Amino acid sequence: MPTTSQPSPSTSGSIAASTSGPASTSAAASASASGSASLSAPAFTDVLEARRLLAAHLTPTPAWTYPVLNQAVGATVWIKHENAQPVGAFKVRGGLNLLASLSPAQRAVGVVAASTGNHAQSVAYAARSFGAPCTIVMPENANPVKAAAVRALGAELVLRGAAFDECRSIAAQIGASTGAYYVDSGNEPKLIAGVATAALELFEVAPRLDALFVPIGSGTGASGACISARAVAPQCQVIGVQSAQAPAAYESWRSGTAVDRPNKTTIEGLSTGQSFSLPQAIMRELLHDFLLVDDSSIHSAQRLLIGAAHTMAEGAGAAALAGVLARRSQYAGKNVGVICSGGNVSEAELGLVLTAVLPG
Repeated sequence: MPTTSQPSPSTSGSIAASTSGPASTSAAASASASGSASLSAPAFTDVLEARRLLAAHLTPTPAWTYPVLNQAVGATVWIKHENAQPVGAFKVRGGLNLLASLSPAQRAVGVVAASTGNHAQSVAYAARSFGAPCTIVMPENANPVKAAAVRALGAELVLRGAAFDECRSIAAQIGASTGAYYVDSGNEPKLIAGVATAALELFEVAPRLDALFVPIGSGTGASGACISARAVAPQCQVIGVQSAQAPAAYESWRSGTAVDRPNKTTIEGLSTGQSFSLPQAIMRELLHDFLLVDDSSIHSAQRLLIGAAHTMAEGAGAAALAGVLARRSQYAGKNVGVICSGGNVSEAELGLVLTAVLPG
């Protein structure tokens, strides 16, 4: 059974977070890497502005429902196909929105980011679109599919560090020493406003969803979905899903304070041992529920998507469906949405998926 808990909602009318460490070089970004900055959550007007900007760069991704999948789940499931983005993941929305906000002078100096893959491709794609130099730091054992994509997009790729959290510190140091804008993967309001447009598009197609399940790594996708849901679909319960093998965001949300936890997941897009202060602040205010699922359950959901929805999803992209399956009885007969956040599957991952046991 999944683990779940819900903190008491804040009564504050606005949401803000204090951040320190690597994230302090983003967003409010006059702070140094060792200083601190106060970050404010984007308003829904920021999401609308992001949608206007993104219309010149991206077409809306499909949102479809599949009879075979509905029958398997026992509910009407709307899949938001962010795996259809040009970089194969939803994060490109945030990257483009962020690069568009930088001054010409800052773009000329460039940007730097750390990622296990999809955030890297997002920033690299956006930097190429706006003619900005880009450096990406990825773990030494990075997914070769994602690493090749970063290089193909023209970014300088630095393979250094054993895991994402170490890469994050390295990227922040590069930004501090070169003047490149460090694009943190979580504590960045422009990223959150950009990715929030995915949920907004889904609500336009399926406005009466009872629940929307969203995978959580850094938490930008879930926090963005919360902002859009509050504005246009307040009846919809936004539910976050994270790997039980990397529960830092879940434990931070539950306890109300940032905690580090062991990061043992094989699901790249959910792989972090730290939480991110700005998404956490938004989720504590607006997220209805949060659950953990095992990596094996995520692989099973990936296999189900292949057969029942003609969809190749990476692990993070199938985590939301794994969450629905874990709550099958609670949402039986209801309308639920899932964000298929990405489809960048390596050959090694595909081997695991094809041998996974289908959900019962």
